[in-house]
Amino acid sequence: MVQFIQAQNVSIAYLEKRFSLQRVNDENFFTEWWETLPEITTLEKQYLDRIRENFLRLIKRPPILENAVKMVVLSPLLDLAGFYQEPFLFATEESIELAIEDEGEIIRGRIDALVIQEQFWLLIIESKRASFSLLEAIPQALTYMLASPHPEKPIFGCVTSGEDFQFIKLIKQDIPTYDLSDKFTLSKRENELYQVLKILKKIGKILT
Repeated sequence: MVQFIQAQNVSIAYLEKRFSLQRVNDENFFTEWWETLPEITTLEKQYLDRIRENFLRLIKRPPILENAVKMVVLSPLLDLAGFYQEPFLFATEESIELAIEDEGEIIRGRIDALVIQEQFWLLIIESKRASFSLLEAIPQALTYMLASPHPEKPIFGCVTSGEDFQFIKLIKQDIPTYDLSDKFTLSKRENELYQVLKILKKIGKILT
């Protein structure tokens, strides 16, 4: 009898056991989030400052709902990064299934945001409680990334609550390996959306 598992209930330990997933302890594995990032313009910085101000206004009246985060933060970021233009293709709210051979289990879930070029996965978290951590969403993101139809290419992901952002890189091949970027947050004095946009643009170049 096949057992269906909701992707949001999958843990890192589960993925390690079932898929031999390993986290890499090598700063050279995931250089895309910090090395030779593209510059952004003064106008883009001004727009990012406005996005941050809009978000800080939004959080005065919690909970912060997923659709609000999409409109206020994620959509303008993706526009600035060029992901709404050619040659990029994206899909929204698609179901995925990740089968486990010989185990009689299928992980099932839904993408909370976008899949771009089937290589870049973005998940949005509804931050209904202050203690919510991006770490709780990373196993779900990795589950979707493991289902990528392009195992020969690096796969990238990003999880965000609107306030915090963290990027993921996965290489499937023989043994699936991954690593995480530092976490960027809108709660600092410095607008870390500058860095987030630079990383998005860098990933965009890789995807094309």
